Amino acid sequence: MSSTATKITDTLYEYLLREGIPESEAARALRGETRSATQWHGMQISPEQGAFMHLLVRLLGARRAIEVGTFTGYSALVVAEALPPDGLLVACDVSEEWTAVGRPFWERAGVAGRIDLRLQPAVDTLDELIAQGDAGTFDLAFIDADKANYGTYYERCLTLVRTGGVVAVDNVLWGGRVADPRASDDDTNAIRALNAKIRGDRRVHAATVPIGDGLTLALKQ
Repeated sequence: MSSTATKITDTLYEYLLREGIPESEAARALRGETRSATQWHGMQISPEQGAFMHLLVRLLGARRAIEVGTFTGYSALVVAEALPPDGLLVACDVSEEWTAVGRPFWERAGVAGRIDLRLQPAVDTLDELIAQGDAGTFDLAFIDADKANYGTYYERCLTLVRTGGVVAVDNVLWGGRVADPRASDDDTNAIRALNAKIRGDRRVHAATVPIGDGLTLALKQ
């Protein structure tokens, strides 16, 4: 037992990747391709977060999921791998270039048929889903896109997930800037505002885990 989180050294992290992360060959290859394809590879979720989300899908018995912000498709891949063969992940992004990196790896993993990629502003996709009667039909939503719209994404996703479903919000620690009083940029303020909103939101039971850049899980009541 420990009252604080264990500090992850480079040696311990290598052990974690080797012994604690059941990453598929396709997912591992996509991580490598992302590092080669773009200088923005740090936007990709870490493999341990991917493994956590994969397990979360299985724990929820999820069949339908939403992803707001797909980047090169690593998170979409690990979520889709955990869905049943007839499962569906609606993946929202605006970049044809970045999502094109991941598509061959979705095919390699045999999950491309579970991923419905919508290349348009995510708010438009979420509103379309609500308008067509999909409110309360999704098991999991993952938000990892432009921070200024986090509050909007959260509300739409909370509408779309079922009671007992989860809205997962990434980057809620924002490299430590949320706790730095000197940081007052728009993105930091938007994340602070959503963190405060979720903390007081009686529609959910929420907790933040210090995985990656901070991940909040909000269970819809």
